[in-house]
Amino acid sequence: MSDESAAEPARYVAIITDGNGRWASARGLPTIEGHRAGADVVKARLRDAVSLGVRELTVYSFSTENWSRPAEEVAGLMRMFSERILGETPELNDEGVRMRFIGRRDGVSDALLEQMDWAEQETASNDRITLFVAFNYGGRAEILDAASRYEGGGEEAFRRLLYAPEMHDPDLIIRTSGEQRTSNYLLWQGAYSELVFRDELWPDFTRSSFEECLEEYARRRRRFGGR
Repeated sequence: MSDESAAEPARYVAIITDGNGRWASARGLPTIEGHRAGADVVKARLRDAVSLGVRELTVYSFSTENWSRPAEEVAGLMRMFSERILGETPELNDEGVRMRFIGRRDGVSDALLEQMDWAEQETASNDRITLFVAFNYGGRAEILDAASRYEGGGEEAFRRLLYAPEMHDPDLIIRTSGEQRTSNYLLWQGAYSELVFRDELWPDFTRSSFEECLEEYARRRRRFGGR
């Protein structure tokens, strides 16, 4: 890797899909309807990612901190997550999408864990694109969980203890909704990722928005600590 080079097209992209609740509130809708709209956009942008040459797409679905939200909202998210896995896995499988869930498994119902495992197994041989879903995920939690099993050997040995050792470091991390922080997302993997912040709420994030993010990335020069 050269010390400085024009960025290659982004192949590994992660998104903080923020703004579902505000989108719903602005329309006088229940919060869960914002999450449903956001889930629809995830699927649409996943399909766009394939046509735009992205090989891995990671989305922040539910953080370790989200358990503190109102119980009704959390319960609705869990139901929706289950519905989406059961209803969309066959479709995504037919489209060549490999699914992986990253995050802590404790606190998640046995039924939902079984559905997550099923989706991973059903799509394991697909190689068109990998969709990593960060669910019950926190970057600090991931590092702590890896550190508890780490016995030395350097960075590569540590990486093998992360939730998805096969995940490439994101070239680009996108956050929607106007907030400009990474919110405990992919702290290890995102150490050298380029960051793009967008003002749209996630349900309003279009293919054109996605293309603009990729174009912004392609205009940057990446030094990786060099000059």
